[in-house]
Amino acid sequence: MANHDPLQTEMPFLSHLIALRDHLLRIVLTVLIVFLCLFPFSNDLFAVLAQPLMAHLPEGQNMIAIDVASPFLSPLKLTLVLSIYLSMPIAFYHIWAFVAPGLYQHEKRLIAPLLASSSFLFYMGMAFAYYIVFPLVFSFFASVTPVEVEMSTDIRSYLDFTLKMFFAFGLAFEVPIFTILLIWTGFTTVTSLRQKRPYIVVGAFVIGMLLTPPDVFSQTLLAVPMWLLFEAGLFFAALIIKDKFRRESQAQGMSEAEMDAEWAKREAEEQQTKED
Repeated sequence: MANHDPLQTEMPFLSHLIALRDHLLRIVLTVLIVFLCLFPFSNDLFAVLAQPLMAHLPEGQNMIAIDVASPFLSPLKLTLVLSIYLSMPIAFYHIWAFVAPGLYQHEKRLIAPLLASSSFLFYMGMAFAYYIVFPLVFSFFASVTPVEVEMSTDIRSYLDFTLKMFFAFGLAFEVPIFTILLIWTGFTTVTSLRQKRPYIVVGAFVIGMLLTPPDVFSQTLLAVPMWLLFEAGLFFAALIIKDKFRRESQAQGMSEAEMDAEWAKREAEEQQTKED
């Protein structure tokens, strides 16, 4: 009777934990290096962040610091968060390096572009917030400020507001990735999501209401891109599903004509289901 060595079953699990630890340490080290590089420019970074608000403050007015440590802690916090955001491509690379050995070849072809596009879309969301949303929102706030009120914003409150907006818009711009993953994993289908489009549009405005200040401009500026990005996700998910179908059909030895006929049949069935 063969002896069963428990170490032989434990080692693969332990090796995965060690690999995960190594990847996490590299991610933390990357964030630390970026932070140390940016730290000398903390005040300059905060000055750049403050530009959308400063452009709409009355002449002669500046931001204020209520807490004693705010002039130091607020730029420091901004630098740390920015270091995390800038390290996202490296973090996604290490996530990819950790999970890639357990994926099939066709899964690797999809996951790698998704991880790369995740960083790009997140940065696009942040840029959209900074260059489009902030000027409109701060202009609106300045226009509705009563004459008797002096608009002098605390730097800590401003930082918290802008970081929340950056995260909200960065996350909202990930909608195509979430949509593709939901369809690719079989959790839902393109047809099902198309049928639920009215509810998704309403949900986008609800999310915009929850994640943005209580004004219609910022809510709409978050909800509309989310809806458009959802439509983009549906479009690319349909292409991915069709490519997956063609590869599976080729593996079964189907001809091009047979594949086209089978795909047309599926589309007709989905259209009939949608009409019913």
